[in-house]
Amino acid sequence: MSNAPPTEETHSADTRLSREVSATFSLAWPLILANVAVTLMTTTDYVVLGRLSPDALAAGALGFNLYQPTFLLGTGVVAAVSPIAAAKIGAGEPIDGVRRSTHQALLSALLISAVTWVALSQTTAILTGIGEPRELAVEAGRYMAAFQWGLAPNLMFFAARSVFAALERPRPPLIAGLVAVVFNALANYALVFGRLGMPALGIRGSGLATTMSQMLMLAIIVAFSLIDPRFRRLKLFALPWRPALREFVALWRLGLPIGLMIAAEVGIFVSATLAMGLLGAATLEAHTIALQIASLAFMVPLGLGQAASVRIGRAYGARDRAGIARAGFAAFGLTLAFALVSATTMILAPRPLVSLFLDVDAPENAAAVGIAFALLKIAAIFQIFDGSQAALANMLRGLHDSRWPLVIALVGYWGVGASVGVGLGFGTPLGGVGVWIGLAAGLAVVALLLGARWLGKARRGFIASAPAHAVMKAVISASGSEQPATTS
Repeated sequence: MSNAPPTEETHSADTRLSREVSATFSLAWPLILANVAVTLMTTTDYVVLGRLSPDALAAGALGFNLYQPTFLLGTGVVAAVSPIAAAKIGAGEPIDGVRRSTHQALLSALLISAVTWVALSQTTAILTGIGEPRELAVEAGRYMAAFQWGLAPNLMFFAARSVFAALERPRPPLIAGLVAVVFNALANYALVFGRLGMPALGIRGSGLATTMSQMLMLAIIVAFSLIDPRFRRLKLFALPWRPALREFVALWRLGLPIGLMIAAEVGIFVSATLAMGLLGAATLEAHTIALQIASLAFMVPLGLGQAASVRIGRAYGARDRAGIARAGFAAFGLTLAFALVSATTMILAPRPLVSLFLDVDAPENAAAVGIAFALLKIAAIFQIFDGSQAALANMLRGLHDSRWPLVIALVGYWGVGASVGVGLGFGTPLGGVGVWIGLAAGLAVVALLLGARWLGKARRGFIASAPAHAVMKAVISASGSEQPATTS
């Protein structure tokens, strides 16, 4: 075995990888906190509605469940502008291309919202039509009459946040999200209960507070783009927003499968919640607690994956095969490191985690606590798989690959996960634990298949051939007539 010292080339490669890890983490942590902030807004609504009345909480949840599928689909579509813009930036294309792609995302947000508003105006009729109690359906309709108008600013904010991430400036959206969380809490308190000089609007006040908060988020990020000199020249929100067929089709071709994949993943967990309700109140309570813990932990690999999509997208646009590999390795390595920490915490410290949600020493909670402890052991196992699939899906999106990942998600979550969960949950004494084993199995299949697809692309060098815009990049560089898409 050779004991020769590391070569200069090896040292240089290690340095580049270290820089990539640092760049990925610097981009990821504001995205992670921004994801947590968005989650906290919904949590705040539920906490306030729960204090108003159990019926108000149930009605708000019913309304939100109608809103959520289109919202998830819409976020997938508009968030596709992130890897698209990153690739344009990496290729050194003129800023006009990034601006046109941004405008297509904003127009798509308005289009999706307009269609959804028509449907959500019939919230009461839809809920009564599927058998929900009339009283709850009416209250859900009142909630949605105020809540639904926040969809457009929310999706437009996601589009803007995605472009800011592509430009590697994630902090302004984070600031906007944190300000909106605080505003949402105060506005809910004031408008639901009639505090701070405001009228008491009940459940409708909560919907109005959230809509105002989402409008505030969008206003802050637009204001920043107009004030900051580096963004002012980019004119990301400059009117008019003209349709551009090529960029519009590219956005939807990449984004629609992403939205459907997100909906497939969330849908399997929603279905698991419904299944837990059939297994008893204690099982449902334990499932809710364990899922909240796992969901909070998931924000970290999600943010790392979003950062990977940008870093890989830039390298993909520059046709930098080594850069793509480094960005993928850095993001996946950071994700696995965090997953190991979170899994270890769930195994070694389930009691402190569960005690955040209920009194673990109360005799009346014994059944739920015992099931929650068992579910956290399963959650610890699927931390590795869940984090891996989140990272890998976003890594592939950076390569503009979303259609096969959607097929993989449908097969894994619904073909494997649902089948195993139903079989073990209702066909064996495992009950809720069996349902969660199904979730873990589905996540494992998705992670392994996405990993195989990434490795397949790596063997082929990630890039089949040089695209036409690589030639355009050379022309632009030679002419010097257009300013490249960068904020530095």
